[in-house]
Amino acid sequence: MKRSMTLSYEVGNGLYLNITNKCPCNCTFCIRNNGDGAYGSDPLWLEHQPTAEEIIEDLKKRKLDSYDEIVFCGYGEPTCELEILKTVSGYIRSVTKTPVRINTNGLSDLINKRNTAPEFKGIADTVSISLNASTKEEYDKVTRPSFRGSDCFAEMLDFAARVKDYVPNVMLTVVDIIGEEEIRRSREIAEGIGIQLRVREYIPD
Repeated sequence: MKRSMTLSYEVGNGLYLNITNKCPCNCTFCIRNNGDGAYGSDPLWLEHQPTAEEIIEDLKKRKLDSYDEIVFCGYGEPTCELEILKTVSGYIRSVTKTPVRINTNGLSDLINKRNTAPEFKGIADTVSISLNASTKEEYDKVTRPSFRGSDCFAEMLDFAARVKDYVPNVMLTVVDIIGEEEIRRSREIAEGIGIQLRVREYIPD
C-alpha cells in the first residue's frame, strides 16, 4: 500500500477532495479494494489525517473556478470528519461559485452520534448517498457496515429523507453490477421517499 498526501485530484472536469481514509463500511465493490489510487490519481491512502488548514492550503493551488464541480469523495467517508468537511466547504463557498457535491454512505448520524442533517445546510449543492441495495439484507451483505445492532439501511434512508430539507439536490445511488431487477427495486425505494436514483458504473480497477 503506497501512501501520499493527495488531498485533491481531478476526474474529468471535476475536482475531487480526499479528506480522510476513515470509513465505517467495507463495501464489496469499493474502489479502495482495487489499488492505491483512482482514475489515474496519485495514491489516495493518506500518510496522516489532514487538518482543514492543510486541505485549504492545497485548494489554494487550484483554480477552483475552472471546474464544473468540486466533490468530497476520496478513499474514505467524508462525514467521518464532518467538522473538517464543513470548514473546507465554507472556504470553497467563500472563494468560488463552483457547485459542491458530497458523496456519502448516508450514515453520518451514526458516525457522529447526533442528528447531522441540518448541518448540511449551505455546505453543498448536491448530496449523493450510496443506497447500494433495495433491502436491509442485501445492503448489509454488500455494504458490510461496522455498526453492530443498528439498522444501517433504515438509518441511511431516514438521513436521505431528512437531508433533502437542507440541500437543493439529493440523490441515491447504486452500482450497475447489482442487476436490473435490483436496480428496479432500488428505484422504487428512492421514489418512495421522493429522491431520484442514479446508477453508477462499476470501475473494476
